[in-house]
Amino acid sequence: MYKHLFFDLDHTLWDFDRNSAESIRELYEQFRLAEMGIESADIFNQHFITINRQLWSDYDNNRISHTDIRYRRFRMVMEAIGVSDHSLCDEMNEMYLQLLPRKPHLMESAVDLLDYLRNRYVLHIITNGFDEIQATKMASSGLTDYFQHVITNNKADAKKPDPRIFEFALATSGARATESLMIGDNYEADVRGAQNAGLDVAYYNVSSLPIDGPAPTFEIRHLKELMAIL
Repeated sequence: MYKHLFFDLDHTLWDFDRNSAESIRELYEQFRLAEMGIESADIFNQHFITINRQLWSDYDNNRISHTDIRYRRFRMVMEAIGVSDHSLCDEMNEMYLQLLPRKPHLMESAVDLLDYLRNRYVLHIITNGFDEIQATKMASSGLTDYFQHVITNNKADAKKPDPRIFEFALATSGARATESLMIGDNYEADVRGAQNAGLDVAYYNVSSLPIDGPAPTFEIRHLKELMAIL
């Protein structure tokens, strides 16, 4: 039924939460944040997860720019924890961006799935991340050779859920929407975006979140479930 599979990267194949948590722990030690009254790296990371997720949601919905994320997130984390000294925030953000994409961890069974699919389908990535950072993530985790095209918002001049990034991906890969499947973890960006561009979608709903809108073509809790579907 399908010839082309389009994967989201972060949270779908590349384990953003684990890789980010490791990077945050290194920042906590490097910048000696305990001396600033931050009790633990775990507390620092919990605030970071919440704030970073909200900022990226705002970015995906065109409420803020990418520059806003980089400037605001560590300042917002410090404020949430009750630390008024923001003098290290820009330096922390720069180090975070150096550490994060070099982490190698993938979602459970990602390699098994890609090994199963690579000789059966043409594989591609569609990501709202940026060219250099996403390329580093893929190289660091051994993903690069699985994929024919990596479509970023830089290349498409549009970001999910805007249908134009999916249309750009189809044009770039020479695929038709009717022979393509999108796989991603974000209902609004991946599912609704792909549906609006005419693609079928496998929603990787690992947290069993309620679906408030049109049902995806498939819903999975684990990547290995795709092997039975495909």
